[in-house]
Amino acid sequence: MEAEAAKYIGAGLAMLGMIGAGIGLGVMFGNYFQGALRNPTAAAQERPMLFLGMALTEALGIFALVIAFLILFS
Repeated sequence: MEAEAAKYIGAGLAMLGMIGAGIGLGVMFGNYFQGALRNPTAAAQERPMLFLGMALTEALGIFALVIAFLILFS
């Protein structure tokens, strides 16, 4: 296998972290909406934790993207 092909395969595998971030966001927001529909009075108290979880999940996805770009362009 050539080094260029291995570089593309490694960058593609590093992008799998973006799939995990997308799944995590879907599960997080789905559970929040389900809980908010069951108990609307507690939804306002849970919103800051939702945004914190969203930010951390997106940060992990962006980290995977940066690692893929480092593999691809180095």
